[in-house]
Amino acid sequence: MSNDAKSVLIVGAGFTGLAAAYELARAGVKVTIVEWARDIGGLASAFDVGGTKLDRFYHHWFTNDAHVMALIDELGLTDQVRINPTNTGVYYANSFFKLSTPLDLLRFSPLGLFDRIRLGLLALRARRVKAWMALEDKTAADWLRELGGERVFKIVWQPLLKGKFGPHAEEVSAVWFWNKIKLRGGSRGKAGEERLAYYKGGFVALAEAIAAKIVALGGTIQCGAKIDSLAPVEGKWRATSGERVFEADRVLVTTALPVYADLIAGWAAPDYLDSLRRISYLGNVCLVLELDRSLSSTYWLNVNDASFPFVGVIEHTNFEGPENYGGRHIVYLSKYLPETDRLFLMSDDEIFDYALPYLQAMFPKLEKSWVLARHVWRARWSQPVVGKHYSRLIPAQDGPLPGLHLCTMAQIYPEDRGTNYAIREGRAIGRRLAAEM
Repeated sequence: MSNDAKSVLIVGAGFTGLAAAYELARAGVKVTIVEWARDIGGLASAFDVGGTKLDRFYHHWFTNDAHVMALIDELGLTDQVRINPTNTGVYYANSFFKLSTPLDLLRFSPLGLFDRIRLGLLALRARRVKAWMALEDKTAADWLRELGGERVFKIVWQPLLKGKFGPHAEEVSAVWFWNKIKLRGGSRGKAGEERLAYYKGGFVALAEAIAAKIVALGGTIQCGAKIDSLAPVEGKWRATSGERVFEADRVLVTTALPVYADLIAGWAAPDYLDSLRRISYLGNVCLVLELDRSLSSTYWLNVNDASFPFVGVIEHTNFEGPENYGGRHIVYLSKYLPETDRLFLMSDDEIFDYALPYLQAMFPKLEKSWVLARHVWRARWSQPVVGKHYSRLIPAQDGPLPGLHLCTMAQIYPEDRGTNYAIREGRAIGRRLAAEM
């Protein structure tokens, strides 16, 4: 591969691919992004509600998400960010409990006073952990039991683990959970209330702003083109999409690891392909309801009830007001699950009919007539399962042949996937490739 290579092909137009392309284009490298979907954004893609773009899958930022905020500031778009206090709650034993502040925690009656104190201390102890590598040989379940005791684990943490990871709940690493506690604890106001950030017009509006900058700098974005294979050909890299062919000096893949493995299966060594398939992924089904009125005053309601089939009830318009969506109230019901799960395979109508009675059991006043519209979105590669010693499973960013590179959400560690870290990693590899070229 020559040192004067000047073109890069990026597979995937999520935030990782966009951030990398932004850095490459700024450095004068010819960059092309190829995206299989019709729209950019990846898991942050959107649809229209009341004349406004709404995320297909719920999103927010923490106030300590420095990398995304730095890019927004760099683009001169800081005025598009809104930071608001949010109400967080728990549904347990057919009752609602507010859990937004330390005082709410002291009032959480499902736990005795001693266990409430242990729960509060657990968060403080977790946030003080610096040497996270020491947690790699522990599961989240074992670690949380150590810190808070069995009753705190069963009432507070076990339902959340099962709701998020389903059959993999007992495998999840303590590192993953530690990072979640650390992030949420660092996004609070002076009174201890949680404060979160959102981008006006949805996350896709930021994706579109980055894309516009890439194009203005000479880059190209091709949507609706699914790459079938990647292979080295005469000193370059060739990507095929049906009868279309894309060529570049280097390729950066930002898809899920098994998808990347399929793209190079025609020539890569079996042991390398096997290494890409060691990390399991969960899919996601997200039911989005447009209602004519609000369900409650809570933004994020964790459902600590094993019979409820979703991880939580997220009333988006208790965070970003209904006036932004033609007066409609937006509710997300999300479920992480294997792609073989019955719920994942249901039709949109079946998912709605299945979910409604559960929601009505929580909110008895809810009537079907309140639902003005409903949408169902599915993602096959939504959440890598972060197990013990996950650092040993992460593939290198440089592929088995020169000029092939990899940057995906499965490589973001010890942090979990998310826009902030997708931007961090995308910009970092974009800068590195630009410097090398």
